[in-house]
Amino acid sequence: MTANPSVTEPVARRLDVAISATRLAAADTLRWFGGSSLVVDRKADDSPVTQADRAAEAILRRELLAVFPDDAFLGEETGATPGSSGYEWVVDPIDGTKSFIRGVPLYATLVGCRHEGRGVLGVVAIPALDEMVHAARGGGAWHVRGNAAPVAARVSSRRALGDCLVCSSDFTSFGRWSGGADAGTAARGRLESACGVVRTWGDGYGYLLVATGRADIMVDPLLNAWDAAAVDVVVTEAGGRFTDWRGRDSIESGDGIATNGLVHEAALDLLRGASR
Repeated sequence: MTANPSVTEPVARRLDVAISATRLAAADTLRWFGGSSLVVDRKADDSPVTQADRAAEAILRRELLAVFPDDAFLGEETGATPGSSGYEWVVDPIDGTKSFIRGVPLYATLVGCRHEGRGVLGVVAIPALDEMVHAARGGGAWHVRGNAAPVAARVSSRRALGDCLVCSSDFTSFGRWSGGADAGTAARGRLESACGVVRTWGDGYGYLLVATGRADIMVDPLLNAWDAAAVDVVVTEAGGRFTDWRGRDSIESGDGIATNGLVHEAALDLLRGASR
């Protein structure tokens, strides 16, 4: 990675390691992708998990903590390990396990890092498409396809909701929003009616589309910290905005929305109507 004076040396070092670790973990998921040997188990919340999820997270934990043993680590599959450095890795080895199980190539490997509670870097990889966006706070976002050189990732310039493409992981999940089923469903209806194109290109892939200007809005009524940590930095550094549905800069509210920034308040107005 080329040195950027706006990125501190500790963050730059972590980004280099994060990119390498993400590539290793992402490549490992392809051992099972589309195959017949995949074993699907159910977690306590009835969501699916596979040996690919566990193996990829083990790689991320091993690679990241081998270089930064004093950092904390939070993984979807293995939980939290405390640290003493002030840095915390927040990872989701396969974001979109339901897609992965079905051989749909839109699942993601997500690696974020936070310092004293603030996101400082993010890596979003789409293993089956060989596509990645990585970012460090203050250093911009960079889009990589295959072995090509990174190019700057930038959000779109659309200003009218009617021109926007909105994505979500699962539109039925609006009915399970923490603010209430009816309110969430109503928010979905307002957003769908206001936007020009609606697609369920979700999970980490939807956020990557926003960061690269191909989609304008990505919204999730159900979102965990490991789903949001990486995309928060990636979208922001690409010129966009990531908040919860109330407009707060938080990855722990249980919901989230990423936009090109230009339509963020208009989109939030539609979602805020769900909480009145």
